[in-house]
Amino acid sequence: MLATLGEIKMNPERSPHMSIAILYLVTVVIFLAADVIGLRYIVKPVFDRDIGHLLLETPRYGPALVFYLFFVGALLWFVSLPALRDGTSLGAVWFSAAVLGAVGYGTYEFSNLATLKGWTWQMLWTDLIWGTLLSATSATLGLAITRAFVSSPAPGGGS
Repeated sequence: MLATLGEIKMNPERSPHMSIAILYLVTVVIFLAADVIGLRYIVKPVFDRDIGHLLLETPRYGPALVFYLFFVGALLWFVSLPALRDGTSLGAVWFSAAVLGAVGYGTYEFSNLATLKGWTWQMLWTDLIWGTLLSATSATLGLAITRAFVSSPAPGGGS
């Protein structure tokens, strides 16, 4: 994939590396902003009810940040960068990112259900569905915004 970065379909006045940086930044911001809302209002109430006694009062933000940066990197590597390069439809991007999200969140949830006392099916389905939709939406919006930016004329350039 790295050998084909120059093939990204974009305004020739913009660097492919800049397109990747924009794609990553936009996707991370969307993912983080949406997850703050989803965790607070969708996931946390279910987890509080079922395993609240195990949850920290204040999350450890360092490990969470590592997950976010790593997972969004995986979304870009497997979904968004090939789509940016190949001109893949946003619908196909949404579906591919949903699959990757389901695999990532499903691995965590099914492993916990199989090994931890107190883990419930409602916790599994709540987090799995949220993670799947979060991944699909973040990757799709990140790509759409990046495409709009990189296909527009560069500031001070063009006619």
